[in-house]
Amino acid sequence: MTTTGPSDYRRRVRSSLRRALLAVLLLAGCRPAPVQQTVVEMWAMGREGELVQQLLRDFPHREPGIRVKVQQVPWSAAHEKLLTAFVGGSTPDVVQVGTTWIPELVALGALEPLDARLAASTRLPADDFFAGIADTNVIDGVTYGVPWYVDTRLWFYRHDVFATAGIAEMPRTWDAWDTAMQQVAAQVGDGRFALLLPLAEWQPLVILALQYGATLLRDDDRYGDFRSPPFRAAFARYLALFRDGLAPATGAAQIANLYQDFADGFFASFLSGPWNIEALNRRLPPAARGTWATAPLPSVDAVWPGVSLAGGASLSVLRTSPRQEAAWRVIEYLCEPERQLAFYRLGGDLPSRRSAWAAGALASNPPTAAFWQQLQRVRSTPKVPEWERVAGKITQYAEAAVRGDLDPETALVRLDADVDAILEKRRWLMRRAAEMGP
Repeated sequence: MTTTGPSDYRRRVRSSLRRALLAVLLLAGCRPAPVQQTVVEMWAMGREGELVQQLLRDFPHREPGIRVKVQQVPWSAAHEKLLTAFVGGSTPDVVQVGTTWIPELVALGALEPLDARLAASTRLPADDFFAGIADTNVIDGVTYGVPWYVDTRLWFYRHDVFATAGIAEMPRTWDAWDTAMQQVAAQVGDGRFALLLPLAEWQPLVILALQYGATLLRDDDRYGDFRSPPFRAAFARYLALFRDGLAPATGAAQIANLYQDFADGFFASFLSGPWNIEALNRRLPPAARGTWATAPLPSVDAVWPGVSLAGGASLSVLRTSPRQEAAWRVIEYLCEPERQLAFYRLGGDLPSRRSAWAAGALASNPPTAAFWQQLQRVRSTPKVPEWERVAGKITQYAEAAVRGDLDPETALVRLDADVDAILEKRRWLMRRAAEMGP
């Protein structure tokens, strides 16, 4: 018979403790080590700032070492906030930028060149982006942004009104389009119009000018070029739309409700962008929701559709960011076709990737099919930091000529003079750079 003494008991206790300690150490060794996260700060504007947080929900599974902190900035304050942040050295790592802002931010040295990253990326093939949109991100041969979503302008029109006027489809040339608008004007009668071109918008006149081949600025974008033959031709055609009674000489304050006026037949067509697809579906009275369609622009040359504006928003990396590699991975993720299509379904922003259009059948289904056609032929406005001020002057003098406050020739002379004054600093900087040499 075997007996157990106090010493055996102590050995069994010590052995049990050692096994328990070993088990704890083994378990601790199997547990994943805490991930060291890099926090990327991103500024996104308007509603996109809200939607992007939904797009990023699965990002931690792809990149567990990166956490994205999104700040939503109102569009109305975004431009000033970004400039102030740059001056104060408090910029984010990734920023959403409108295509017309890029030249100004590049001039300030705020954006990081992205060509090397784009060339090395297998997730962002260059030929999957619309060429005219991608070009808005290129300044002096260097790329500073990746298109995130795109927009351009084309016709929204009441197909029931046009059909009653005998027009089965929108014409492809401006001459045929003029004839069609006369037919619509005759159909709708006095006090109603074939189209609406708000006088507060520079885009319709600039689109016409680009179609005629106008460069808008000349001599390396140092002077206005609004008395050139192409711009004069576009200006004459634009003014004739009002003179002939096809469009009302109406300021923004005189349009009570764009959607209600469109539904009521005050005008039968207007020039606008993709944001109005969702707006028309939501804001038109139920009886009018199936009465409209979209169409690409007519052309002054043999190539259809005619040129329209390249717009939208891009994602850029800030030059001062200490987390540029992590910031770039965020941009790659958001610009992949799956996120592009999800972005469209959440908020209606049109994808910048052709593959996303194909995956969502957007290129073949109305009303987005017309945007697909139009995006094949878009062009940017002059890539100068002063463009927003130049555009303001175009609006000012075009409205003066439409209202008869200035004759067309005087309006163009004053427009050139004012734009030359706006570009004075640009000329001085270019002279100084030339004197200092390479």
